[in-house]
Amino acid sequence: MNETRRAALDAAMKDLPLVAILRGVRPDEVDGIFDALVASGFKLIEIPLNSPRPWESIERVAKRCPDDVVIGAGTVLDPEACARLADLDAPLVITPNTDPKVIGQAVELDLAPMIGCMTPTEALAAARAGASALKLFPAARLGIGYFRDMSAVLPADMPVFAVGGIDQSNMSEWITAGIDGFGFGGSIYRPGWSAKEVERCARGLVAEWCRVKEGLAQADGLEREADA
Repeated sequence: MNETRRAALDAAMKDLPLVAILRGVRPDEVDGIFDALVASGFKLIEIPLNSPRPWESIERVAKRCPDDVVIGAGTVLDPEACARLADLDAPLVITPNTDPKVIGQAVELDLAPMIGCMTPTEALAAARAGASALKLFPAARLGIGYFRDMSAVLPADMPVFAVGGIDQSNMSEWITAGIDGFGFGGSIYRPGWSAKEVERCARGLVAEWCRVKEGLAQADGLEREADA
């Protein structure tokens, strides 16, 4: 990963750690969808490899990706995909499972592996192998209590993203519980949606993230003043 993409990834993880998952997107529509997401403020964009002609879509947006946006592939099941992503300057390697071989190849190529896990065993194995972040999946079905229990044994500096069943209606409770970021699938894009629909949903998700984080920051500031 070059310095520009590394800086963009670091900034996104700090300020707006939201991943748009474009499962099912087609190459002939990806440019408009991508532009809508960028206009809405999204900085992390994933094109799953079980979409129609995914490499064509990834290559199209990679050629015109702004410096402050990071793209990559989702549903990465094969280590060989990492080399192709590195060649395209598309460093996100997002998986549904914990495969040390995929993680190892991503780390070797200086990519950003965001690794799917469900159990503490999988999460700790992913962290040990070099994951940049963990993807708790399916988050909504597992629930916030499960996340709290699992996070107690994870490295404190390991970001955890909630993916699966997350939308604008339940973001607040997860953020309050300490989640570090989200991946949005059907709440931001579904096959057949127009770029205008995607942008409307994306703006709502960004606004909700900012609203909740600002509220928590203000509450923390008031608490500090009271303790002073």
